[in-house]
Amino acid sequence: MTRSVLTRRHLLLAGGAFAALLAGPGRAAVGEVAVHVRKDPDCGCCTAWIDILKAEGFPATVEMVPADQLLEFKLAQGIPEAMVSCHTAEAGGYLIEGHVPPADLRRLLAEKPDALGLSVPGMPWGSPGMGPEAEREAYEVYLIARDGSTTVFTSYPAA
Repeated sequence: MTRSVLTRRHLLLAGGAFAALLAGPGRAAVGEVAVHVRKDPDCGCCTAWIDILKAEGFPATVEMVPADQLLEFKLAQGIPEAMVSCHTAEAGGYLIEGHVPPADLRRLLAEKPDALGLSVPGMPWGSPGMGPEAEREAYEVYLIARDGSTTVFTSYPAA
């Protein structure tokens, strides 16, 4: 007859596995994807977007770049002029332009399309970091293909 012994090590391992299950697949995967943001030092909405990303579990670093150099960087990376916004981030090999919602960033990282990245052109009111979502104006998140063409990735109706 064998006797099962529940050790402290078994309890710790089981507790860790249970905590990982509770975190859910989206959150667990995101914890490892760092976001590096290039922003103009004078832009406060960019800081608000970064705070939202951090609250959603994305580790984020920030690099201050003068506005003219930031625009040069965006265009040199292949972001079409019509897709430009106030800040540019890099995450998981993708460029993230503007106030892209964290849910769309998670979806991009999960689906891994062959693309340059995502953009929310301009600065639509109610997008993350741009005022209350309850007062949101309608806007789209665009997927930017490597050739510079775009398709709608997600549409957000007015609140």
